[in-house]
Amino acid sequence: MAIRVYNTMTRKKEELVPREPGKIAMYVCGPTVYNYIHIGNARTFLNFDMIRRYLLYRGYEVEFIQNVTDVDDKIINKANEEGVSPEVLADTYREAFELDMADLGVMPPTMAPRATEHIDDMLEVISCLVEKGYAYESEGDVYFEVEKFADYGKLSGRNLDEQQHTLASGPEDRKRGPWDFALWKAAKSGEPSWSSPWGPGRPGWHIECSTMSTKYLGESFDIHGGGLDLVFPHHENELAQAEACTGKPFVSYWIHSGMLNIDMEKMSKSLGNIRPLREVLIENDAQVIRMLMLGTHYRSPLNFSDDSLADAAASLERVTNCVFNLEDALKRVAESDGESGKTDREDHLLKLLEVYKEEFHDRMDDDFNSAAALGLLFYVVRDTNTYIGEMMSPGLLENTETLLEYKRVLDDMFRALGLFQTAWGTTNVPGEEPARAADGGPSRDQLVDLLLEVRQAARDMRSFELADRIRDSLTELGVRVEDVPGGYRWRVER
Repeated sequence: MAIRVYNTMTRKKEELVPREPGKIAMYVCGPTVYNYIHIGNARTFLNFDMIRRYLLYRGYEVEFIQNVTDVDDKIINKANEEGVSPEVLADTYREAFELDMADLGVMPPTMAPRATEHIDDMLEVISCLVEKGYAYESEGDVYFEVEKFADYGKLSGRNLDEQQHTLASGPEDRKRGPWDFALWKAAKSGEPSWSSPWGPGRPGWHIECSTMSTKYLGESFDIHGGGLDLVFPHHENELAQAEACTGKPFVSYWIHSGMLNIDMEKMSKSLGNIRPLREVLIENDAQVIRMLMLGTHYRSPLNFSDDSLADAAASLERVTNCVFNLEDALKRVAESDGESGKTDREDHLLKLLEVYKEEFHDRMDDDFNSAAALGLLFYVVRDTNTYIGEMMSPGLLENTETLLEYKRVLDDMFRALGLFQTAWGTTNVPGEEPARAADGGPSRDQLVDLLLEVRQAARDMRSFELADRIRDSLTELGVRVEDVPGGYRWRVER
């Protein structure tokens, strides 16, 4: 089954056919770095991380460009409030954004171009629009004349009568039409500015994305993404600028992430319910946040609350418990004396796993439906636990093929969804990769095993107080110890 994506432009699902076979050129609008990002911003970035990871999983080479807006009214105003230069403020929050994304497990973009480093490129595009009659200068400002672009509104579906009441920006007497928008803003006292053919000033917001996306991905590319709130006016204006200048189709597929509500209410300063991502990450594991967001289709509204986080944490616990059980079972099989042959029951389970894998791909291929795909993941989790339970009780767990296939299927699903993956794209399944000391000394796992061997020896000698102290101390360090027939097992929980 081919991947199908919902295209905001056509308002329907379409087969994903890249311009260059096997390669995806993708641009996603990045942050305006004037503050820490909030959990709503994080949803957009995490959704596109999921989409990108799945495309990589399906074998595509993905060039992923995400801009950084580092000159803007919000940045200038916040810099004035804090008594620092706009450059210093933008650098501070850009670095904070990069750290927050790494903490959330979001892969860094192929390239993250900054607006201030591409002023000359923007001036070239603005000059192109002026020369072609789509833009005009007025008292040092340069505006895009919307009426000159016949297809304006084709992305958002709005018409000019609606837009003229919502898109006005800047002094009305400077513009030919109330819906015209700024490409270049004349310099104001105390603000950063650059020289231009129309006098000193700085670029408008919309022109930077048109410029940087086409600079790095070409005049026409595959996917443009962002939050649903960017469809109008930002993406509508991007499209108009790019196609007016190049005369070519700008983007093949427009993909937009749905909005996030807090306790069933829209996030807003007036309600005081805006939650910075870094504060949420202090209280919640990044994998819990990803599990919550994967549980809702990326285009649908998502409610973020303490209850929804608790539900996501419980779901993640089911998965991590399964991984723990599976790793423990594999270890026990490896330590057993022999290996039994496959039974009819195991043949059936292996065939069922093939069905699950195909269905998982079908669901993800259907517009990256992570919520439906998670349902298949939990079927595999359930069946894995059932199989281990059935085989463990009578001591029949001696065949590794079925266990290893369960592990392979789970690992594939984790990779496709971005669960238990680092920000750099590598697997980090709980219990799978022991942490070694930087000096090449014993690993964390070896040290824990040594302590638990001492604990077991204390239990054998009936020194239960010492054994309990070792267990309690490990618990305080986030190591959960369980006594099982024939010994013990453990895992790191945080």
